[in-house]
Amino acid sequence: MTHALELSGLTKKYAATAKSPEKLALDAVDLVVPKGSIFALLGPNGAGKSTLINILAGLVTKTSGKASAWGIDLDVDARGVRSAIGVVPQEINFDPFFTPAQILDIQAGMYGVPKSERRTTELLDIMGLADKADAYTRQLSGGMRRRLMVAKAMVHNPPILILDEPTAGVDIELRQQLWANVRALNKAGTTIILTTHYLEEAEELCDRIAIINHGRVVANDLKENLLGNIEGKDIRFRVDRDVTQIPEGLKKYHARLEGARTISLTYSPKDIKADALINAVQAAGFGIEDVSTKNSDLENIFLQLTRAA
Repeated sequence: MTHALELSGLTKKYAATAKSPEKLALDAVDLVVPKGSIFALLGPNGAGKSTLINILAGLVTKTSGKASAWGIDLDVDARGVRSAIGVVPQEINFDPFFTPAQILDIQAGMYGVPKSERRTTELLDIMGLADKADAYTRQLSGGMRRRLMVAKAMVHNPPILILDEPTAGVDIELRQQLWANVRALNKAGTTIILTTHYLEEAEELCDRIAIINHGRVVANDLKENLLGNIEGKDIRFRVDRDVTQIPEGLKKYHARLEGARTISLTYSPKDIKADALINAVQAAGFGIEDVSTKNSDLENIFLQLTRAA
């Protein structure tokens, strides 16, 4: 088995109510997540990401189509699918009167994990919470509670971990700590499926990216292939003196001024390489002090695909 998750024609229609019309949340979604990968599932709000996750978690009933996790068919063994995945939801939920160790033990018991096989100490250590094992959870910081949620989702040792906006509201330092923990889990063999609105995280961490919009998958490819299709990328050059007007040789790149010494160009990486733009700026008589891109590559491709759909 090479696939951790397989979806074929997965569809979900919410019936009309007195307050809202019928809604097609998932429209015949086909998706494969390779085993052992860190896979990003991206999309704007309302695109269908949460519906997809909730179907796998048993919280929403699909209308039609097929879904399997770790080779287990949802129609044949829904409980087996739920056992194969651990879900870290967007919302932080915890009992303030229990310690992290107690919470993990209770969660493991709910999954039927025998006491002799529970990994409470190991998971707390992996998530950097070993020294907080016996502290009340109400005393933990927001970042620590996020990491506790990840540990809680791993108590039954699922081969697939789904992270639904796990770093929302977390500061930069704690976000980096959390991703170090996630990388460790992946290195140990866990397949990670990530939804996030922080596109720079997906670009840095994930090896494959799918983008969903209006319930349809509009892109699904290796990160390198997806970014190779980008169009209309912006690049900025800070030059060594003030610019009074755009040189003729740069106008074909839609050149524009951003401040007295910054020239911004737009180009397609498929048609021209960045070094040609550097040569063009230098040929116009400028020395280059700095080069930067306005947005991340993934942000550009994300906006192109979701705006067009």
